[in-house]
Amino acid sequence: MASTATHCLQLAGATVSTRRRTSISCKKKSNQLAFKETKEGFVDYDRGQHEVSTKVTGLRKDDIATRYRLRVAGNRFQMDWTVSEVADLVLSVNLSDDVDGLLNRWVGRFARKNFPFLMKELTQRGSIEHCNLVFRWMKNQQNYCARTDIYNMMIRLHARHNRTDQARGLFFEMQEWRCKPDVETYNALINAHGRVGQWRWAMNIMDAMLRAAKISFSLPMLASGSHIGFILIPPSRSTYNNLINACGSSGNWKEALNICKKMTDNGVGPDLVTHNIILSAFKSGAQYSKALSYFELMKGTRIRPDTTTLNIVIHCLVKLRQFDKAIDVFNSMREKTSECTPDVVTFTSIIHLYSVCGQVENCEAAFNMMLAEGLKPNIVSYNALIGAYAACGMDNEALLVFNEIKQNGFRPDIVSYTSLLNAYGRSQKPQKARKIFDMMKRNKLKPNIVSYNALIDAYGSNGLLSYAIGVLREMEQDGIQPNVVSICTLLAACGRCSQKVKIDTVLTAAEMRGIKLNTVAYNSAIGSCMNVGEYDKAIGLYKSMRKKKIKTDSVTYTVLISGCCKMSKYGEALSFMEEIMHLKLPLSKEIYSSVICAYSKQGQIVEAESTFNTMKSSGCYPDVVTYTTMLDAYAATENWEKAFALFEEMEAGGIKLDTIACAAVMRAFNKGGQPGRVLSLAEKMRQKEIPFSNSIFFEMISACSILQDWRTAVDMIKDIEPSLPVISSGCLNQLLHFLGKSGKIETMLKLFFKMLASGADVNLNTYSILLKNLLSSGNWRKYLEVLQWMKDAGIHPSNEMYHDISSFSQKCCGDENAAVIKERLGMNIHVVLRIVFPY
Repeated sequence: MASTATHCLQLAGATVSTRRRTSISCKKKSNQLAFKETKEGFVDYDRGQHEVSTKVTGLRKDDIATRYRLRVAGNRFQMDWTVSEVADLVLSVNLSDDVDGLLNRWVGRFARKNFPFLMKELTQRGSIEHCNLVFRWMKNQQNYCARTDIYNMMIRLHARHNRTDQARGLFFEMQEWRCKPDVETYNALINAHGRVGQWRWAMNIMDAMLRAAKISFSLPMLASGSHIGFILIPPSRSTYNNLINACGSSGNWKEALNICKKMTDNGVGPDLVTHNIILSAFKSGAQYSKALSYFELMKGTRIRPDTTTLNIVIHCLVKLRQFDKAIDVFNSMREKTSECTPDVVTFTSIIHLYSVCGQVENCEAAFNMMLAEGLKPNIVSYNALIGAYAACGMDNEALLVFNEIKQNGFRPDIVSYTSLLNAYGRSQKPQKARKIFDMMKRNKLKPNIVSYNALIDAYGSNGLLSYAIGVLREMEQDGIQPNVVSICTLLAACGRCSQKVKIDTVLTAAEMRGIKLNTVAYNSAIGSCMNVGEYDKAIGLYKSMRKKKIKTDSVTYTVLISGCCKMSKYGEALSFMEEIMHLKLPLSKEIYSSVICAYSKQGQIVEAESTFNTMKSSGCYPDVVTYTTMLDAYAATENWEKAFALFEEMEAGGIKLDTIACAAVMRAFNKGGQPGRVLSLAEKMRQKEIPFSNSIFFEMISACSILQDWRTAVDMIKDIEPSLPVISSGCLNQLLHFLGKSGKIETMLKLFFKMLASGADVNLNTYSILLKNLLSSGNWRKYLEVLQWMKDAGIHPSNEMYHDISSFSQKCCGDENAAVIKERLGMNIHVVLRIVFPY
């Protein structure tokens, strides 16, 4: 505060001893304590909430000039509020209320030293509309004086809200008020443009800063009549950091590195913030390997990384699919909490890591760990957890997290709605996905291209192609142009729905809209054509892809090879394998499995074994699909010993057995004359709770038939009964035939009645098996009943059935019973007799 020194006046003619001394003090009352910040805390142990706030008193009624005190004295509407109280009151009123009237009741408005502290409190709380109203009121006050620090605060506030034009307008306005920008002003303006990706504007502002001049008046220069001097505003380290961040956030990492080099050349050394910004620039530019290399160089400079640094490193490791290293970094942060404590961003990255790996249980564990650490999840954390559930089609769990967002005071954003929509699409509930999409619109959130593509996928993946195309048209009506992802989704839907014509329509629509197909789009188109059996069309797309020099990848050849195998074009599949080897593309498990299948179907078992061994030696470990393909190859050649050895290798290697693999082994056992091993494997499946399928039951019945083990077959009925509606008629007919052949006529009939009750497929062959077994057991009365059942079911008995009963009546049942059979058959017997005995 400004003050003058104490002056002593000495009276003339007085001696030193009798001199009267009069002291007049001009020192003003100190008000430094008025702007001292005090901390206030609030803790609610029951709810687990805490809050720390900073309070500023400011100049009160006793501190303002006397003329202003007299002006407000006796006026009950004039309130002696503190600066913090005024800020609370302003933020509590609606924007439509009279904010100016509220501020005009504040006594502290007569002290303009209160204005910067009031603006500081308001701008820190982030309500830009209230700040604009208060700033406009402030400029209308008679005692207002434009200050650089107030404009800096306002520019920074507009930068936080990405209002670049308004921030630039304040920059020009402050110069009109003859308020000189300082280095903080330029820093705030560069930051404003950097946040919205306008790095070229930020570069221009930096150049303008270097050209700007600050007029410096020097008393000796004025006394001598010299010219006024100009001093450049030197950029600070924050200036360079803001400019590097502006380039880096736009993905322009090369320009960021150039500015960093220029920074060191000008004698300004980088600090930890600079290094973090460079790492972030690499991350934004998808240069994840360069970011990790820079981090290694950074550690060589003995600069200790902080939480932000390691968060970027974890993100880059996840993008490079180096999940183990990312987990190691996370664990090291938890062990060294004094140096780098994991924050919300850290845990969110770990949740995303486990989501990419498909480990939804670990996603939940990481989220709960974050809560246990006392961290409050933000909207990004919740969205990451919803995305993890959505990827696994767990719509109920995703909905619970979505509701939790609203319960905790957050407003779901476009990512929240899109993730929940995707969860319903993955769980085959397209109608609910549509409801979420409509709810998004009702809550005044505009769906983006990702939201529309998720809805298209929800319909397309469930076979509702017409609805998916309708969403595409709706997207265009709302002013959002489809992209290549939209086309890929529609092409995949066409393949699922077996719509040959629609594939050409979608490709034509993409061409009309100027959407250039990339590798993923061509892969989707080729896969859809293969799924509908359009081999020539798929090959034509592949040739077009090569002609346009669009890079083919492993997925391209995986789709081609698997499609050729499905259409029994094994030679063509092997020719594509040769192309892969020539291009030196990485081979996936799917490619190996398809090639092994192609070799085995052509009887080239040696080549299939060689491919399988090559796969293992190359580090591409076979999965259950590859093993099953190899088991099928051994089963086709009736080589049960190798099939059994491969099966034991699967178990030893920790490969989780499934129904298809077990069925392949059983088929090999039956063909190799080892039916006992089939029943032993079935028992092992029961112990491991592996579900039985139609193929499993068929092989088990075949084994029982070979072994003549009717007891096991009877016990098997308990396992078959719950699945009767989905078991094939061939499998059930085989079981009926074996039971009848074993003399278990009653058991055979009971099974037949259960088949009728369950709605299983009962056809002419089923009745034929029943009749033959009844006739072989001499039960001609039940034979006649079954013939009547056939007529009631609308199945006309064949002539052979009448022939069999007629022959039986003449040879085996005597004259009396033959007469009964003839009477029961009625006119049909005459027809049969004329066929059997035409003469």
